[in-house]
Amino acid sequence: MPPRRNEKYRLPVPLPEGKVLYDMEGNQWVLGKIIGSGGFGLIYLAFPMNKPEKDARHVIKVEYQENGPLFSELKFYQRVAKRNCIKKWIEVKQLDYLGIPLFYGSGLTEFKGRSYRFMVMERLGKDLQKISDQNGTFKKSTVLQLGIRMLDVLEFIHENEYVHGDIKAANLLLGYRNPDQVYLADYGLAYRYCPNGNHKHYQENPRKGHNGTIEFTSLDAHKGVALSRRSDLEILGYCLLRWLCGKLPWERNLKDPVAVQTAKTKLLDELPESVLQWAPSRSSCCKSNGEIAQYLACAYNLAYDEKPNYQMLKKILNPGGMPLGPLEFSTKGESINVYTPNNQTVDSRKAAAKQVNQMQKRLREKNVHSERSAESCAMWRKVLKEEALIGLLHNENAQESTRRRQKYCESQFLNEVESSPNASYESHQDCTSPDIFDRSRSPPWYKYTSTADMEATDLEETTGFWLTNSQFTLSEKTKADIYYYGFTILFLLILVYLSLCFL
Repeated sequence: MPPRRNEKYRLPVPLPEGKVLYDMEGNQWVLGKIIGSGGFGLIYLAFPMNKPEKDARHVIKVEYQENGPLFSELKFYQRVAKRNCIKKWIEVKQLDYLGIPLFYGSGLTEFKGRSYRFMVMERLGKDLQKISDQNGTFKKSTVLQLGIRMLDVLEFIHENEYVHGDIKAANLLLGYRNPDQVYLADYGLAYRYCPNGNHKHYQENPRKGHNGTIEFTSLDAHKGVALSRRSDLEILGYCLLRWLCGKLPWERNLKDPVAVQTAKTKLLDELPESVLQWAPSRSSCCKSNGEIAQYLACAYNLAYDEKPNYQMLKKILNPGGMPLGPLEFSTKGESINVYTPNNQTVDSRKAAAKQVNQMQKRLREKNVHSERSAESCAMWRKVLKEEALIGLLHNENAQESTRRRQKYCESQFLNEVESSPNASYESHQDCTSPDIFDRSRSPPWYKYTSTADMEATDLEETTGFWLTNSQFTLSEKTKADIYYYGFTILFLLILVYLSLCFL
């Protein structure tokens, strides 16, 4: 019998460590220490009685029996997420894994006159909210890969008549054994939108408005409409935008649900420009939002009871169709590595500058301490400058050509966005749709100016050299010196020749 909905949920009194629980199939589980809380329950490490483990591979979520969320989550796993069903889905869809935690059993227990409900689950690792708190924003490739993985999960649960309804970083957990896998957990708010194949009807109910996590919840939830498949897709889109940019446009108004609803409506009505042009201060995500803008537009255009095209949505997030790689969350040092295609650092530029300065110093010393002829002095200076130019060529040539290509791609992309609202939706392999899992490439339309570029510019000005279409040109002063000494040598040769003739 389901719990009463009007009961006020609260965390249970902790069960003692070492207590043995019996699930409905007669399996025995020993409680370990508490490792966290979720919803209105406590989460313990768990050990099977008949298979001793040094490292716990299971957890048990415990709530009071009268609480509702764990009951709803348990029904979801019993109806949908059976291990054999997940295994079959992985084989049919040819996936390497499906990000739904494995369910091992459930039951009831008593402690101090209170009845507890418990559920045994696969142990998972750190949640993405903790990682986000540590690192801030995620890499674009990581954000898009998270979106693809969640679409796999959503397609599975949607095909089994359920929606999740509460997608957010706190409910996405990395695998305990394999941290390159990500799982969508906490189905306490999962809703059966299509029981026995009959889709719920669209009906607004202001008394039920603004349910869910206000920051990410869908427009349907703001209006009190029962959740559907498009709600999950919309929520996921807000999450992707938050992970990439670090903020959402309505974060300052989270205490005013109506203001949040208005801001979300404005964002979706003005796609794709609203996403492409919006970015918080000091954020570099503005021109990296093309895929997310297109994804949100597709989700927003779905009818209430329409089945999404999951393959098309995954293709939007991965236009190159590249295999999914390891998840990377650290953004430290990313700016230099990502936006400098040949992975050269500022140190190489400083080394080149030091080399040129040393050559110029040697030149000055030679001019002061030696009385070379005009011809040998000119040749010495020419050789030094050619050596300096060759050194700079190796350090700067590839980066200069890359900057010109990036500026060209940026101008092409901006022209397309201005000429047509739908232009940004088209895939361009070279400009607007980079391989999201190629770590050595950066979004070509993204204009990036670092301190390394500034130092390179200063270097070019101080040494008197500059690049023009990958060719180097001597300064006017150097040319004048060459002409002067050349004419002097020629004049001396003529005098010598005339002297020999008269003799």
